[in-house]
Amino acid sequence: MKRTIAIVCGGDSSEYDVSLRSAEGLYSFFDKDRYNLYIVVGKGTDWRVELSTGETVKIDMNDFSFKAKNKTVWFDYAYITVHGSPGENGILQGYFDLIGLPYSTSNVLVEALTFDKYMLNNYLKGFGVNVAPSILIRRGEEDNLDEKMVEKTIGMPCFVKPANDGSSFGVSKVKNSDQLAPALRLAFMESNDVMIESYMQGTEVTVGCYKTREKTVVFPVTEVVSSNEFFDYDAKYNGQVQEITPARISKELTEALQVETSRIYDILHCNGIIRIDYIVTKDDKGNDKIMMLEINTTPGMTETSFIPQQVKAAGLEMKNVLADIVENQF
Repeated sequence: MKRTIAIVCGGDSSEYDVSLRSAEGLYSFFDKDRYNLYIVVGKGTDWRVELSTGETVKIDMNDFSFKAKNKTVWFDYAYITVHGSPGENGILQGYFDLIGLPYSTSNVLVEALTFDKYMLNNYLKGFGVNVAPSILIRRGEEDNLDEKMVEKTIGMPCFVKPANDGSSFGVSKVKNSDQLAPALRLAFMESNDVMIESYMQGTEVTVGCYKTREKTVVFPVTEVVSSNEFFDYDAKYNGQVQEITPARISKELTEALQVETSRIYDILHCNGIIRIDYIVTKDDKGNDKIMMLEINTTPGMTETSFIPQQVKAAGLEMKNVLADIVENQF
């Protein structure tokens, strides 16, 4: 019997359209001989499944089933590719736990933790993971912000970013204290909590990883070279970036990044594919220092996204990687 899989996309964040593109990518990657596939698109309380006829049918949220041709279809598994809420912060995971539907991502706690960049950084610091100095500003506190204190403790330039959302929208590189207020306003459009983070000079890289009961797979490292001020939405999705896989770094640094990625995966007890972004800086003695930027628990899955690039560079096939992740839940 072929398992029936819902590729779940959409969501309530600014990355809604990106999520739909990831769903299309996943649909193309999955082994159609092995799985029955449906794309399920949700926004707010409206969740619908796309049928091969082109029509959409409302999902019954009591059990995440739907009716087509007087027949009820139940899913065996949900592959979540919602970027942002509710798919990347634990809300959707909690719902699937309640109805007993296995899914592709980490659990509620891990999703909630990785979604909050400030909380995640402070948690992982306790395990020796290197992160940039940062401060948290909650909505309503921005008027009391001491800009001189920020300049003294965080330094300039710095980054202002939503603490509880993806990294594509609401992010600003701030070069002087006069730019803090407008940067905060932009970030608060995406999140109620905003993080001000020190700027790190170095090489930006990203590494994907997944684990099953039988094996650990850490993909080749990708080097990210943006022509923009930083790796923003245009760099990510409009081609204003060079993505070099494998990265032009030493074998020793590659191995160190892969080991750190695997270690963080285990610290958090992740599930499915994650992707961790880093900046490699230099310490006082000129040695490489690996600084974690953020963890993506529902990484992009379009044809040109990082994970498919890394899978190809590793000599693997996406359909087999996805089958690994699905079958590990059964």
